[in-house]
Amino acid sequence: MKQLTLLAVLFTCGICLAQDDPKTLIITPEFMIGNSAESNENFPDRNAQFQILANFGWDQSNNSAEWAQRMKGPRTGISIGYTNLGNADSLGQGFTVMPFIEFNGFKSERIKFLAGMGLSYFTEKFDPVTNPNNMAISTDLLWSFRLFSYYEFLRTKRVDWRVGLGYFHHSNGHTRLPNQGLNSFLVSLSADIRPEDRQEKNLERTGLPNSRYPFLSFRAGYGLNVLSTAYNDQKPVYTLTAEYGYVFNKTWVLSAGLYYRYYQHYYDYIADEEFLVRPGEEFNYLTDAPVWNASNLGFFVSGGALMNHVGMEVQIGVNFHKPAYKIDWRINQGWDNTPREIPEWWELGEFDSKYKSKQAIMSRMGLKYFFWGTDKDPVHNIYAAFHINANLGQADFTEFSIGYVYRMGK
Repeated sequence: MKQLTLLAVLFTCGICLAQDDPKTLIITPEFMIGNSAESNENFPDRNAQFQILANFGWDQSNNSAEWAQRMKGPRTGISIGYTNLGNADSLGQGFTVMPFIEFNGFKSERIKFLAGMGLSYFTEKFDPVTNPNNMAISTDLLWSFRLFSYYEFLRTKRVDWRVGLGYFHHSNGHTRLPNQGLNSFLVSLSADIRPEDRQEKNLERTGLPNSRYPFLSFRAGYGLNVLSTAYNDQKPVYTLTAEYGYVFNKTWVLSAGLYYRYYQHYYDYIADEEFLVRPGEEFNYLTDAPVWNASNLGFFVSGGALMNHVGMEVQIGVNFHKPAYKIDWRINQGWDNTPREIPEWWELGEFDSKYKSKQAIMSRMGLKYFFWGTDKDPVHNIYAAFHINANLGQADFTEFSIGYVYRMGK
């Protein structure tokens, strides 16, 4: 886990530094106030949450790169922030580093939408003895996601004042349980500070030639997850993926493909003949082929955006084969803290409609860093990526991967 954490930190820093000939630096101090929803029963009492962020953004309006023009000149950058969750003893304080992208909304230069994804460190976490009610945070390092909207209510040559409203999420990507996560709803006051007078947008965005080319891509990944509170040690998830798709106007990506995953936790549970797969138990048939039954196969579609060296990606897929998820569901969706040796009277998870949807649907979201800029349409490219994988929105595992892309055609 330490190696994967170090890779995540280095990757985030690389994403933040991968600016493409930025024209104008904008520094935006921001103050937020709000509250975190209760993550579990008996969640610690807390006062209002507040955050202080320093946002360093690069205005891409006058960037001649095609991706910047296709996206109507967004702002890209990095946020560095401090969070006080309103209870220093149980919830602690957080420190965040987060790349972000910001767009104009509804064809107005005063309405903005921002999305960011990065890493946070919190000073307090779950402990079964000293901090049992904080089931939101159980690791030092968490994935963080931010989605906000802003309105500029006062403009000057050097400073734009903004109010905002949005959502902040923190979770560890299922690398330790409990992992209820933190969901916060906040209002914001911020000011865009420019080191020089506002520049007029002088690039003509019309007349860009449309383009399209197909590509093939292959990816190998290494993930980490846990099975349950009784099997709370991190074990690997190995992934292989092949996909075919198109890049439109050097910016937008649409693809489809197949994936294979192998879960070490599932294999060990089956091969070691743990409780639910023992002779006479519900899933004893899985021991006939432990490797195959610890595997997962499926089909996905993917959409994303390319910003030269940086890519954003969202996937959704359908599982053809994931039999060991039945064990996962039985253990984790009944009574809390299911033990290794399950009593006869213990309430296990039921195979209801919620199970059917989560067993069937895979989702995935993350960031890529391309070694060669995509603006130049390289025939061969290599990327590194971090993703959160989920069962229809419920975290499954955190993954680092290396991929190869072959551009077909001219």
